[in-house]
Amino acid sequence: MRPTAIIGRAIGLLLLTTGPAAFAQDALQPYQLVRSLQLVQDSIASGDHAALPMQAKLLEMTDKRLRAADAEDFKDPKNFRALLVYGMSGGNPVTVAAAASRAETDPQSLAIAKGIISYLSGRPAEAIETLKPIDPMTLPSDLGAFLALVKGSLLTTEEPATALELLDDARLLSPGTLVEEAALRRSVGIAAAQGDAARFALASTQYVERYLYSPYASQFADSFVSGVIALHMAISVDKLADITSMMDPEREKVIYLRIARRAAIDGLTDLSAFASTKAEQGRDGIHNEDDPRALLYSSLSTVTSSTIDDVRAKLGKIDRSRLSQGDRDLLDAAQAIASEVIAPPAALPVEKPAPPVVKQEPAPEAATAEKPDETGLPPVEGVMSEQPAASASSERSADAPAASAPDMPAAATADAASVVPVSAPAPIAGLDPTDPTDAAMIKARRQLDMIDQMLGAAPK
Repeated sequence: MRPTAIIGRAIGLLLLTTGPAAFAQDALQPYQLVRSLQLVQDSIASGDHAALPMQAKLLEMTDKRLRAADAEDFKDPKNFRALLVYGMSGGNPVTVAAAASRAETDPQSLAIAKGIISYLSGRPAEAIETLKPIDPMTLPSDLGAFLALVKGSLLTTEEPATALELLDDARLLSPGTLVEEAALRRSVGIAAAQGDAARFALASTQYVERYLYSPYASQFADSFVSGVIALHMAISVDKLADITSMMDPEREKVIYLRIARRAAIDGLTDLSAFASTKAEQGRDGIHNEDDPRALLYSSLSTVTSSTIDDVRAKLGKIDRSRLSQGDRDLLDAAQAIASEVIAPPAALPVEKPAPPVVKQEPAPEAATAEKPDETGLPPVEGVMSEQPAASASSERSADAPAASAPDMPAAATADAASVVPVSAPAPIAGLDPTDPTDAAMIKARRQLDMIDQMLGAAPK
């Protein structure tokens, strides 16, 4: 256990077990309570989950003490800084506002208090406006670190580059603490959104090295998986393996399963195959071939391959009862596509030859008629010649049977052919369906389209 964790737990136990006469809560200064709270939070960030109840109790005690604080208490700058740190450590904004209203301190400290209250109350625009001019690096390190973290979080969307710089400042001012844990966790998401693969890999590596067992590590895992998918063209699988190798086998397996699933749904077959294989292989002699998720995701990446019979057999062995509903939908989609791949090709429709065009010679008495055009047919006159072709097709019923098409006039038949059912695949340009090779390519492309449609419809 790290020294900060030992100190934090010792102080927490002291506060919780000592009687009022010997160690009265009201006798403690606000900065002493807040410092104890920070030590406990730092031990939590390092993985000491047993300290979570102590954090809740200390927050309660600190809140009560700050509500009772008067102007005399806040004449000590350490107590007012403690009030601000308490607010940024998950404190009650009502308590911060009430205590700050009784304090007599410098304008910058009051401005920080105002910005923090806006931040905690869900008014980020006001918080940014108030806090933007204040440089965290000019403040005492305990306050500056928290302020840099808050400002970095507020500027994540509008000014991501500035946000990353502020998060670096927070880590510099408070290494090995909950502040650094939160700053690294946020940096991973911002770097992924910015497409900065190098920064993403560095922040992910540092987080896994230091804070993998933090109770907030699940949020890191969400950002990490999303970043791997978004940056799959810029991050090599070797780099990915380097980062995950620092995790314990169970966490590594879960990360690879999540990457494999997302990659399969997004059509990243190479990444899905790599991640599902890593999840199946396990580490240190631990294999996960019996995990239905690993079997499913590895099958999704090879469902259109030449080993389709093996894939179908693999899919058939998956225990559906051990899958979530979303994964059961993926399994159904994969089995449907596998069946489609081995289905015999449908017979191509036989086209009827067009009837011969009989050219009629003009009768002698029609010598005064208009001259025929280049097709040999006289021009069509009247109102119908000005009507768009679409109007003729719009008058016909959309439910008319296809069998009636050959009996339609030539123009009407062309219009009917242009009405394609929603479920019918669009024609593929440059390929002739009557050619055996082109027909095979058309079928393969349509199978891939079906996979994309079915996986896209499955819950993510």
